[in-house]
Amino acid sequence: MKLWRIILLILLIVATAGCARRIAQILTPTVEPLSRVEAADIDFADDLDIESLNLAVDRSISYYESAGRNNVYRVADRLINAAQMKESLLNFRNIIKENSSIDDKKRRISREFDVYRAAGQDGSGGVLFTGYYVPRLAGSRTRTEKYKYPLYKPPPELISRKNSISSYYSRKEIDAGGILQGKNLEIAWVADPVELFFLHIQGSGEIKLEDDTILTVSTWRTNGRPYRSVPRYMLEKGIINGSSASNSSVKRFLKGKNEDDIYEILSYNERYIFFRFVEKPTGSLGKPVTSGRTIATDPEIFPPGALAFIRLNKPAFDRQGNLINQRVPFSRFVLNQDKGAAIKGPGRVDLFCGFGEAAGIIAASLKEKGELYFLVAK
Repeated sequence: MKLWRIILLILLIVATAGCARRIAQILTPTVEPLSRVEAADIDFADDLDIESLNLAVDRSISYYESAGRNNVYRVADRLINAAQMKESLLNFRNIIKENSSIDDKKRRISREFDVYRAAGQDGSGGVLFTGYYVPRLAGSRTRTEKYKYPLYKPPPELISRKNSISSYYSRKEIDAGGILQGKNLEIAWVADPVELFFLHIQGSGEIKLEDDTILTVSTWRTNGRPYRSVPRYMLEKGIINGSSASNSSVKRFLKGKNEDDIYEILSYNERYIFFRFVEKPTGSLGKPVTSGRTIATDPEIFPPGALAFIRLNKPAFDRQGNLINQRVPFSRFVLNQDKGAAIKGPGRVDLFCGFGEAAGIIAASLKEKGELYFLVAK
């Protein structure tokens, strides 16, 4: 029996001792997704501002102090509890805040942290990165002739059973069939069913009312049905060609189509999102997401809340802000603070690109192979 399995067994016995003690939730992946590498071989260069990094770190610390405080994580051959994960982030925050040169900070990180590389899609470290963002849609609190496509809050039966219903109404039954109409579940209305569909895909968004009020919505529940990729479906059916299998190409194809045609295609993805109003868009940890610093991964594989480091290429823009056919390398520290229905396995990462149209352009253009590392204090 491997050493980590023995340690895991001992930890389970200790965690379950005493009926009054709360049982720790141990998050252990079913594969070997991480392997330790030499920290000194990595240039911990960061292309973003220190303020956003501090903010993202603080949000993960808050998670380890609250909802995640009883979790235990396996990182390669180590079992690490939430208190240790928090202490690791505190150590990192002290380093990046200290009054020293960037090179000195890099050397201290290399000395004081163990670094683990993600196995990636093929086991050799190649990770596919995509992007997501918070879209902004024009909308209304009430139904009008212009704003007639609703965002729903979850029905009471979904709230009480916490997503345990796996056969709840499909996207087609809800959107095309109107099965939830008249149940007082609408929280807002928007003008475009296609943009609404992609709000479902992103999971969070902003609704701008005609008086300039901004309503922020985020995922509360789903219908429990599986996520299926509409761009991939359209590509396989020959509806779009191989060079344009993206969310942008789906939008272009559906623009101007009638509702029946739109729903016929979009209903391929049966997964449906029910929303609630929030102060700020939040990730799966229940904490706000941070532009450029939050990543989504598979929580069954990588430790939620953890500090990570990424290296890949990103889209380039000209001086007028227009996307150009060029990629530039970058690297930065990020925090593992979200998950996604399509983000599964050790070789997928979704990077939160920010808010609004500009972030949407970056997110839509980001589909790159790169590297993912996790850092834990020694």
